[in-house]
This record gives sequence, C-alpha cells and structure tokens, in this order.
Amino acid sequence: MEGSSYRVVFEKGGVYLHTSARKHQDPDSLIAGVIRVVEKDSDVFLHWAPVEEAGDPTQILFKKDPSRGEPSTSEEEPTFDPGYEPDWAVISTVRPQPHLAEPRKGAEPSSSRSSWAFSVSLGELKSIRRSKPGLSWAYLVLVTQAGGSLPALHFHRGGTRALLRVLSRYLLLASSPQDSRLYLVFPQDPSALSDSFHHLQLFDQDSSNVVSRFLQDPYSTTFSSFSRVTNFFRGALQPHPEGAYSPNLPPLPDDEPEPGFEVISCVELGQRPTVERAPPVTEEEWNRYVGPEGRLQNVPELKNRIFSGGLSPGLRREAWKFLLGYLSWESSAEEHKAHVRKKTDEYFRMKLQWKSVSAEQERRNSLLHGYRSLIERDVSRTDRTNKFYEGPENPGLSLLHDILLTYCMYHFDLGYVQGMSDLLSPILFVVQNEVDAFWCFCGFMELVHGNFEESQETMKRQLGQLLLLLRVLDQPLCDFLDSQDSGSLCFCFRWLLIWFKREFPFPDVLRLWEVLWTGLPGPNLHLLVACAILDMERDTLMLSGFGSNEILKHINELTMKLSVEDVLTRAEALYRQLTACPELPHNVQEILGLAQPEEPSSPSPPVSPMPLSPTRAPLPPPLPEEVIPQPDSSLEILPEDEDGA
Repeated sequence: MEGSSYRVVFEKGGVYLHTSARKHQDPDSLIAGVIRVVEKDSDVFLHWAPVEEAGDPTQILFKKDPSRGEPSTSEEEPTFDPGYEPDWAVISTVRPQPHLAEPRKGAEPSSSRSSWAFSVSLGELKSIRRSKPGLSWAYLVLVTQAGGSLPALHFHRGGTRALLRVLSRYLLLASSPQDSRLYLVFPQDPSALSDSFHHLQLFDQDSSNVVSRFLQDPYSTTFSSFSRVTNFFRGALQPHPEGAYSPNLPPLPDDEPEPGFEVISCVELGQRPTVERAPPVTEEEWNRYVGPEGRLQNVPELKNRIFSGGLSPGLRREAWKFLLGYLSWESSAEEHKAHVRKKTDEYFRMKLQWKSVSAEQERRNSLLHGYRSLIERDVSRTDRTNKFYEGPENPGLSLLHDILLTYCMYHFDLGYVQGMSDLLSPILFVVQNEVDAFWCFCGFMELVHGNFEESQETMKRQLGQLLLLLRVLDQPLCDFLDSQDSGSLCFCFRWLLIWFKREFPFPDVLRLWEVLWTGLPGPNLHLLVACAILDMERDTLMLSGFGSNEILKHINELTMKLSVEDVLTRAEALYRQLTACPELPHNVQEILGLAQPEEPSSPSPPVSPMPLSPTRAPLPPPLPEEVIPQPDSSLEILPEDEDGA
C-alpha cells in the first residue's frame, strides 16, 4: 500500500455489532467498534473495526468473490438477527475479509472479533435502512449492489444522522415510497444518475419516463414514484465547498410514507428588487370604483391597490365584506340588500338551533356541551386588553360566544377548535354587527379551516412548503437551523395556524389580513410573510450562536415587536425575487401560483373532515401566557434523530 494516501473525514465510537439473535443482548454478544468514513486515493470507504483493531483504516478491504460476482460469504459462519425486525435486522449475510494491518500493541493478533472488521467503497452501496424510532439505540443496515447486507451497525451513543450527513457529501439518498425508512443510494455525479436509475424499477413501473424527465429538467421535475428527497439533490447539482454546512438529511420518516416526491435544488436567485408600498385606499378612492347601481368596477385594479397599501380604517367595515366573500364584487347595491336579508334569516335559524337546546338535552349531547365549554373559556380570554372587549360584562364577549357557537351549527363536523376566537375577534371589532361578522368569519374559515382539522395534514403541508421556500431563498439559514435541531420550523406553527394574529399589534393584524385576503400576488403570501420575518432575523439567529432553546425564545420574543409594513415590503420583494428566477423549481412555482400542480397518477377519493374533539387545543393559552405551541411529532419535517444525535 506504499504511496497511497488517505484522510479520515468522519469517526464515531460506540458503534456495536450484535452477534446474538436475542432482543436483550448479553455483554459477550456485543462487539464495540469505531465507524469511519475514509477518503483513500480516488475512492471513499466506509470502515468499521472493533475497538482493539481500530488503528489503520486503510488496509481493510471489502472483498468480492469473482466466481459469483458478489461479496464472499462463509457457510460456517452463522447469520444473526438483532431481534427487532426479522425481515431486515440481519447482522451479517456478508462475511467481511479480515483486515491486513498490523495489530496495535496489546491487541490479540488472532482475536475472533477482529474478523468482523470491514471496509466497503461507497460506490458498492445500494441502499441504507434505518431502524424504527423508539428503540434503545438506533441501527443502520447497509445493502450492497450485489444484494448482500453488511453487519448491522448499532449506534449506542447516537450518530446515525451525523453519519448520513457525511455520506450525503458523496451520495444521493432518496427515501422509498414503499418503505419510508429505506434510503436508496445514487452516485453524486449527475452524469452517473442514468446508470443508477435501475433502482427505480423496484418502485415504479413507468420508471423510464421518470428518468427521461429528470435528465431533461432536473430542477423542476416532480416524481410521483418516490417520497420526498430534500437537498441531497442540491449536492448533485452544486458541489459543497470545503467547510460548508453539510446537506440536511431527508425528513426522518414517520410510519406513513409522505405523498409525492419533491426535488429541492440550489438555484441562482437574482438581486432582490426594491419594493415600496403605497398609501392605504381611502373612502374617496373606493367610491371612484363604484359604478352605476352600486356595482364595483375595475375590481382587479382595486384589489391590487388594497394589496399594495391596505385600507383606511373607516373603509374596512364595508370592504372586508367583499374581501371575505360575504358580498359579491359583481352585484348591485339592491342585490346586496337582498343577500343580506337572506343571510340574516339563515343565521338566526342556525342560532335558534342551539338556543333552543335545553339543559337536559345538552347533558345528553357531550359534543355540543364540549364546544360550549371551550368557547366560554376562550372568549373570556380573547383580546381583553382591547377596549372593544375589556370589562367583566362586555357585550362584545357575548357576541363572540354566540357567533362561535352558531358556527358549530353551520360546520358541525369541524365545530370549534381553540384559536378560532383569535380569528373572529378582529372581524367583529371591524364590522360591529353580529350577522355580518358571522358570515365574514365563515369566509375567513373557508381559507383556513384546514388548519384546524384533526389530521393536521394542512399544517404539515404548509410547514413543508415554508421549508421549501426558505431553502430556495436562504439555504445557509436552513442549514444553520437544522444544525441546531430547529430545521423543522415548528416555531412557525402558530404563525401559520392563526395567520400571525398573536405576532403583531392589533392594528397591524388588520392591515396584514386585508392584504392577504386579496389573494395577491399569489395564493400563499402568508408563507412569504413567514420567510420575510426569518429573513429579517437571520443575522441575529446565525451570528449569535443560538441553540434550539435560544432560537425558540428569540422567535417568541418577536411578538408585538414586528412592523407589518416592513414585513409586507420584504415579503413582496421575496416574491418578485423568486418569480424573476428562470430556473425556479416546479414545486416552488406551484406554491407561488405560477404553475398548475402536476396531475396525480390516479385520483384520490375526497376525504371528509373528521369530527373534532372540542378538547383538542393546538394553541397555548392566550395572552399574556405567550408560549410557542408544540405540535405533535408527526409535524416534524426534519424530525429529531431517533437516537438523539
């Protein structure tokens, strides 16, 4: 081996082989070792050796049997199972070749444990499988191109995620849709992708079309045959500079595979444009858009003015009814009056439904009783510092209560979930009419009702979309957040759930919402608002050395300190910067409303929202107890490694 050179780029101790099939291992069946990733000449090797033999990592070779075209095995050596997953947790169907290095002093030259040492070129790997979460320690099973499994590596001190990070510098890892804990391995060189896509044959009957689309347009192609691949593909399209942040791992899988397949790639964004916001629309200006018979004219132009400047306070009571779909932009004044009369009758019929329920009946209707109890509790704590709602016997509180309970009659499957009172309060404050406030609230809930559904699929999707936007806009910030166990952006959960209601002063919330309700410049401006806030705070976050707790604390302390005009200006600038990029990935274009979603291979049946338990509360207690909500683990996009690393 004279003249060869090598460099150890990763080393982790406490990596064991379990040589017994029992679930509870005895000490003699555990072989402690060191895992290393080694750059040797023009190749990269994954090397494991027992502690007493972990000296020179360059001399251990993974040897194939030329006669069989696969790794050599020994019939005399048993195969082992760690006892957790009979289908995968095989210790060794491949018999490693003993290394050739001289043993260090004090080591047994003929130690039987040393025979387990192995080294395999990363180019020989076909797939990597992670253990299920919740085990005493995590393990990885590595499968070679020839179909054999290397000894399962058990990380007693954590480190699976760190190892996969390092491997992602040299490989592309894609999680399989059939098994969310199985990562397929592809070469890092994009020109070699076509040679490795034979893996797709295992998962996609129409893989040839997938390969063609990817090779023609690697930035924007969305695969339906896989679950999500994150910025491992970024590494294939742009080399990592020495010392840069390592790519983030794919989202650690839940038990359910994620739908779809997303390519997140590094694109060159142009210079961010300068944006200036306009003054608010005044009542005089609004009246210029009112034509004969009270019909509004040039509605797109009017909406654009509201987007760019908002509304003057005196105009909101009328304009919000249009923005929230209660009144039609195209109808005449007489048609509006008839519509209001009809909706007034409808509202009071629904209100009478719960008003006429006796106490005896309610005792036998636990769901209605639960809704009422939760509404009463939340209303008593909603915006009590606002003069419109302050005081012990404030009539505004009674209106909040009645509107929310009537909404339970209107949308009984959804009912009431904590946080809805936050959305109703500003609407009632502005329109100051029970019926109008109810129907405006219904219009708002049409936009955000998915946020409150028990499955939380809408919240998961939005957090994923936010992460995708942020990766395209600021990959270093994403890498930093991920390095501090904050890459899932769960601290943004409340922002998206109730549209920043608790993050801005009350008057600023009114301005923010009316701008968002225009639907301009695209359907997900609220995600760019979140990106804008993070962009404003990026230097504070990255230069301060914050850990995960400090990041959470800092984000929480932004409450009531943000300027809505500054945030909206930056959000619009981010939108223009993204839309000016000619290589914007297709999935980002979909989020911004620039492209239609790709047709799924087979339509999914519509799913009705499940009834909610009135006790489910994704929000923390209202002000002043400002604590960021902690969603359940299924919300994690980049969840914590199951081994704690």
